[in-house]
Amino acid sequence: MYFILSILTDLLGLVSGSYAIVVHLMQHYGYLAIFGMMALEGSSVPIPSEIVLPLTGALAQQHVINLYIGFIAALAGSITGLAVDYYIGYYLGKDVVYKHLNRFNIKKESLDAFDAWFERNGIAAVLFSRLVPVIRTVMSFPAGFAKMPKKEFFGYSILGSLVYDAVLVSFGYYLLSAKSAVVIMTGIGVFAIILYLVYRLFMSKVVKTGSTKQ
Repeated sequence: MYFILSILTDLLGLVSGSYAIVVHLMQHYGYLAIFGMMALEGSSVPIPSEIVLPLTGALAQQHVINLYIGFIAALAGSITGLAVDYYIGYYLGKDVVYKHLNRFNIKKESLDAFDAWFERNGIAAVLFSRLVPVIRTVMSFPAGFAKMPKKEFFGYSILGSLVYDAVLVSFGYYLLSAKSAVVIMTGIGVFAIILYLVYRLFMSKVVKTGSTKQ
């Protein structure tokens, strides 16, 4: 019980801390900020897409930005970031990436599990991992290691990212229309908790698959 409360506290703390920063960047730099933050998130920098995307929708509802342009900026940023990690894995290879994992904020055990999961599921791994928060960017490395054809990688990555981005932006647009920062933060916090549970469930499957493979 204490462990669960600790997780909830950390998540809500992340939301409250990130909210002001993300709003500030969006208000001052608009679509460029959305693109930049999603590109960083896509390239394994710990930027919380589960905050950026709902806020994109919420700010569009408040007429601060245009909904469609904001969504396109977010999707373009996501794909740009995913491409960075894919090409790093593709051209530099597994040995180089593993040697510098600390720079990518990824644990060796996690990447091992994703690599094994990709070897077993291939295209499905790329597609479905894009729908899961936190780990949706990591799968780009195994795809690059395996030199997955670029058309397949980008095709399925775009499809998965389009669904993920659309769901989170729509959540912000339709369910976070209140102008109160407290209401918006609470809504995002609850949604982030749900996404975290999805992440934990997905991770348990990936780790189990990796262990079975070995």
